[in-house]
Amino acid sequence: METRRLDQSFDRYEELLALILTSFAYMDGRIDPPSSAHALTVESLRRKSNDEIGFVIAVGRELLGCVFVKPEPDCLYIGKLAIDPAHQGKGLGLRLLAAAEETAGHFGLPVLRLQTRIELTENHATFAAWGFVETSRSAHPGFTRPTSIEMRKLLWT
Repeated sequence: METRRLDQSFDRYEELLALILTSFAYMDGRIDPPSSAHALTVESLRRKSNDEIGFVIAVGRELLGCVFVKPEPDCLYIGKLAIDPAHQGKGLGLRLLAAAEETAGHFGLPVLRLQTRIELTENHATFAAWGFVETSRSAHPGFTRPTSIEMRKLLWT
């Protein structure tokens, strides 16, 4: 099992898109508005990997998980954390989180930040178990109720 940073040699964006969509499929019908994963394309993932830092976990040629991170002024943002449903619960998310923590250290950023949908209580519990705490709630455009929770993890002080 290998955790690999995406670079210019990575050419498996169709498989990566399929992994993200499969991993996020359980949200369909549960969250409103729908996940931004539905707006992803092979080309937008290519751009995302150029604009952000991406990691994948693979066994041989099989992609099992991914995450994208992006340095912000005071933290490292974590997005599109996706694990193949057949491989969830095996510590792959923690492996990707470790890659994010290492990247944050490289940039001198003491905090990780992510957003999760308000309806996905199982995700809130997982992220809390990983050391994240809720820091705010927000609403997507056009909504008057909170739709998203921001969570942060302090890596050092």
